[in-house]
Amino acid sequence: MSADFILSELISVADEDKAKHLQRFFKTGKGEYAEGDLFLGIVVPHTRDIVKRSQPLSLSEIQILLDSPYHEARLAGLLLLVKQFKKATDSDKEAMIAFFLKNAKRCNNWDLVDLSCRDLLGAYLLDKKDRSILYKLAESDNLWEQRISIVSTWTLIKHRQFEDTLQLAVIFLSHKHDLMHKAVGWMLREIGKKDKETLISFLDKYCRQMPRTSLRYAIEHFSPEERMYYMKA
Repeated sequence: MSADFILSELISVADEDKAKHLQRFFKTGKGEYAEGDLFLGIVVPHTRDIVKRSQPLSLSEIQILLDSPYHEARLAGLLLLVKQFKKATDSDKEAMIAFFLKNAKRCNNWDLVDLSCRDLLGAYLLDKKDRSILYKLAESDNLWEQRISIVSTWTLIKHRQFEDTLQLAVIFLSHKHDLMHKAVGWMLREIGKKDKETLISFLDKYCRQMPRTSLRYAIEHFSPEERMYYMKA
């Protein structure tokens, strides 16, 4: 099994018309956040199926996929890393996380971030006291590293560990990019699913400073009356 084999499998199900649609959907035009990215035209379930049937790859082979100009190849590389991480030893996990962080900028769209970081960095940090890497990523000037920092906390939220999400949400209150507004609002909404009072406490303190997109995402599961209250606030 090799990166070349994975690439050949992906190319075998490529769809030119679908590729054109995906390039518009993922904002690859001039001046857009994924300017110049190339697509083969493969839906995520097909990529997942190829990864599911694949044997483990070395990190050097996964690196070939992550260096590909094709979006779906990078996704396959990340999904392979997730798959192998779940069965790895502790020492191998350390190496895999270092590898993921080295390649963080290759996760250069929201789907690549969201489908990898929760099960890699998020899972890795679950039992760690030192989570400074989240704040280092948050301080980056790279949009994708910033998104990794907040979306990785999804796994922590699932285990009722909210502190890092809340601190990062405050850090990103003044962020300019809509993709970060959505990510922060999404994570706050996930906190609300676990502990609504914690979310309400955060909103009561910060709702007037939050971007409206973040606020709308955060209160999506509130009652109409509650949503109206916070949007008017």
